[in-house]
Amino acid sequence: MGFDHAYLIGNICRSPMGEAVLAHVAKQRGIDIQVDSCGTAGYHVQEAKTHPQPSRTVATCKKHGVPINHLARQVSKQDFTTFTHILASDASNLSNLERIKPKNSSAVVRLWGSYDDGKAIQDPYYGGIDGFEKTYTQCVRYSEAFLDQLDAGKEGEGSDAKPEKVSAL
Repeated sequence: MGFDHAYLIGNICRSPMGEAVLAHVAKQRGIDIQVDSCGTAGYHVQEAKTHPQPSRTVATCKKHGVPINHLARQVSKQDFTTFTHILASDASNLSNLERIKPKNSSAVVRLWGSYDDGKAIQDPYYGGIDGFEKTYTQCVRYSEAFLDQLDAGKEGEGSDAKPEKVSAL
């Protein structure tokens, strides 16, 4: 299975964490996916060259043994045909994605939490480390739920099933 994108405005807290966690959970489950993340806005694209993600995001992932390495980028129209799934962190990002989604889009665009409890992933940026822990917990939970649904949809397709590519925002 291939997974490719996580989308998030700002692209420095939730989406890099979501990308790292989803890739990690998939690897633990033996699922071959490609994961990437980006933002619906390019707020941090230039500064990301020197500060890839906040230290609290990195610290939280490292605490849980999750490798993280990401540089910010902004979502492009090509992402809607390159990736099989685009996962939004919250309603605002989902709305932005639906607004810019081209007519020829082949990607499934959904709120990431819709695979579980229907909630948005909390933005921990303006809070303390506890917020990053809560975001991490949500990312793990939503990764498991998303992968469970992908696995259920792949039953009976055989070993030559096309890999999924997922993007998270």
